[in-house]
Amino acid sequence: MRLVRVPLGNRSYDIKIGPGLLPGLGKACVRLGLGNRCAIISDSNVAPLYGHRARQALQTAGFASVLITVPASEKAKSLKTVQACYDQLAAHRLERKSFIVAVGGGVIGDLAGFVAATYLRGIPFVQAPTTLLAQVDSSVGGKVGVNLKAGKNLVGAFYQPKLVLCDLDTLNTLPKRELRAGLAEVIKYGIIYDANLFAQLERDMSKLLRGNSQTLAGVVARCCQIKAEVVGQDEKESGLRSILNFGHTIGHALEAISRYGKYLHGEAISIGQVAAAKLSNQLLGLPATEVARIHQLFRRAGLPTELTLSASQIGDAFGAMKLDKKVKDGEIKFVLARRIGAVQFGCQVPEIVLRTVLQARS
Repeated sequence: MRLVRVPLGNRSYDIKIGPGLLPGLGKACVRLGLGNRCAIISDSNVAPLYGHRARQALQTAGFASVLITVPASEKAKSLKTVQACYDQLAAHRLERKSFIVAVGGGVIGDLAGFVAATYLRGIPFVQAPTTLLAQVDSSVGGKVGVNLKAGKNLVGAFYQPKLVLCDLDTLNTLPKRELRAGLAEVIKYGIIYDANLFAQLERDMSKLLRGNSQTLAGVVARCCQIKAEVVGQDEKESGLRSILNFGHTIGHALEAISRYGKYLHGEAISIGQVAAAKLSNQLLGLPATEVARIHQLFRRAGLPTELTLSASQIGDAFGAMKLDKKVKDGEIKFVLARRIGAVQFGCQVPEIVLRTVLQARS
């Protein structure tokens, strides 16, 4: 098992990474000193696979638990679903010392974390991510929330988990499309922070696509280390943490204008990162050879990179980007790369340049 510590003072917590960790969930919660009642929030795809296993682990350790299952869709990340979860928590008499366990991918982690942050003004929660994307990114760092029709993650909070338990065995049942989507976030860490990681991904992409457990373990741990280092310095995204949003401004807009149905999150930010690389070339001098390396790595991961929007779609995308959380004084701010492994946040992008990139084919 690999261990990564997220350093946040009295809110610090561990990320545990390895195979066969889910059966130890109950004992881990005992060591955290959590209350004896809990709720597991999962979705209709994951609950039959791992929700019941998590519940058994908790019950064996002496916890009284309830399993709450929501639809398996980005559309479930809504205030309507939050209300349904609140009603079930109240019906099962969860108290302030009770806790929530998120068992699933990024949607479930964001949703369950937001429910935990707001129910009874905040109860503890534990992340048990079952997708690659959630294990390397969304389960770590405490950003929780839900979507509005106007845009992604517009309602949310910073609320840290007590523990993140990454059982790599859960990736064995992950659909190939979901595995590839998770690789979009993995590649991001190489672009924004670690050129050596990027080079490793170029060497080992075929192993990752095959689900090689040893390679995955090292890559997941390195991504978690990077995010822990960034979040430890800037928990609430006042500066440095913004680098984690490379490619997300455009990616989130694509998700919003397609009504969260066409793209998985990783697919949308794959397109967004290739577009951001092109912007970086024009505005920060990212070498064309590195733009090509970025483009090629996403293609090797089996992810979409092409972006061609109509005039009306570009208008809708600009509207969605104007609602992005990084907008300041009406200006859309971007994270752009100077080179692979080093980025700059808070970048202004002239509208004419952005429109050109949105109209181009990668």
